[in-house]
Amino acid sequence: METLIKIIYIGVGGTAVVIMCVYLIWRAKSVYKVKLAGPPPQRAHRKTIWRDPGAVEQLDFQAGPGGPDGAPAPPFQFVAEHATGSNPCLSVRDAHGRVWRVKWGDEVRSETFAARLAWAAGYFVEVAYFIPEGHIEGTAELTRARECVGEDCKFKDARFELDEAGVTKLFDEHGWAWDDNPFVGTRELNGLKIMLLLTSNWDNKDVRDVARGSNTAVFEYALDGGLIEARYLIIDWGATMGKWGSNVFRSKWDSAGYEAQTPEFVTGVENGFVQWSYLGQRTAEARDNISVEDVRWLTGYLGRITDAQLHDGLSASGATADEIASFTRAIRARLDTLTRIGEVNDE
Repeated sequence: METLIKIIYIGVGGTAVVIMCVYLIWRAKSVYKVKLAGPPPQRAHRKTIWRDPGAVEQLDFQAGPGGPDGAPAPPFQFVAEHATGSNPCLSVRDAHGRVWRVKWGDEVRSETFAARLAWAAGYFVEVAYFIPEGHIEGTAELTRARECVGEDCKFKDARFELDEAGVTKLFDEHGWAWDDNPFVGTRELNGLKIMLLLTSNWDNKDVRDVARGSNTAVFEYALDGGLIEARYLIIDWGATMGKWGSNVFRSKWDSAGYEAQTPEFVTGVENGFVQWSYLGQRTAEARDNISVEDVRWLTGYLGRITDAQLHDGLSASGATADEIASFTRAIRARLDTLTRIGEVNDE
């Protein structure tokens, strides 16, 4: 028995060492890539991470940030297939000449819905739609995406993400870090962290993780009068709406897992700071130093989201009836918890 226990300890310890070495290699590669790329070529006169969403309770969750007229319009014409990324992906052009990045896999529903929640809270997201089925012309030769687009050029269950024209997009080495950006210590940045926690987004990698893929970016928009605005955003909301946790236990688009973790969403308040049970890629930076006031400010917007809007957003993201019911219960419970934190501590 003692021999078996020793073998187990050695095995666990060896695995931990290997994992640590892999992370150190990734970290070194990331530092090198960022240093090699040099300073971000930003031209912006103004930098922002949040904007007032207006009447939240009136937002169209079915259409999302793109609006009812912004949805992909068939027929779709193949443009290119992308070799990178964890899921098959290609670009298409729609009937209006707009280019869309089309992705398949286990993130298409979660990404479509979580982005709608972030948008409703005032954060910048990429326009995305869940398309249950369609046809893409010109897909004669595909590699990874062939499993998603048949020989008859038909597809099912895809996420279409708009590739906005005229926008300068600073990805990867020119993204931003949670601990190094113009908004550190602000309620707006802390509110974005709360959105990570609310959606159970455990894949909160940033520019320091670029060797593994950074999920932060800066988009520059040319506004009226020659003003250039840099918008800081999260560009991947796919690892959401499931369970947070270690590599073994976390999940995506898992209504049962999401609902099961909801009672432990918040564990308490200490010295004016909210305590969370979240576990992700950069756990401490996601959940530490979020004040009761930060929560109170954000729930001034999130608390106005209705169950009907959640239903519309989930339905538009491809959720089943059971998933809609489960997610709506859990999201409402989490929002109610956040609201109570602000009310109790205000008293």
